[in-house]
Amino acid sequence: MLITVARYSLPYEAHLARARLEAEDIPAFVMDEHTINMQWLYSNALGGVRLQVPQGFEADAAAVLAENREPDLEDLEPTSSTRCPYCGSCDTHYHQIGRRCAFLVFLGIQFPLFPVRAGIRCESCGQISETENNPG
Repeated sequence: MLITVARYSLPYEAHLARARLEAEDIPAFVMDEHTINMQWLYSNALGGVRLQVPQGFEADAAAVLAENREPDLEDLEPTSSTRCPYCGSCDTHYHQIGRRCAFLVFLGIQFPLFPVRAGIRCESCGQISETENNPG
């Protein structure tokens, strides 16, 4: 007999939890996923996508699903290695240079004439600069 240990709105959430349980050698099954995939509006009416385990595994499954694994992911998250050339900060993120001009030209003549280049935006000083690996 299968016992429902968790309910999810979307099938991918249930599959992530199923994979976590199976990594701990707990057999798990996802129920109603195809119904929700076909008619996602039925998710709340059906009680969502159910994650079920065999009887006897429900306590172990509940303990595994209750674990907070967020600190493990934070340790694996890569930090930006690109430094801002203006202030030296590593608090940067990807930014496309020239995208706005290309969009405006596209609206005007239906063809983008300006190339879009890769760059970085510094969150500390707000400066935008090209990355070093840009050709030309």
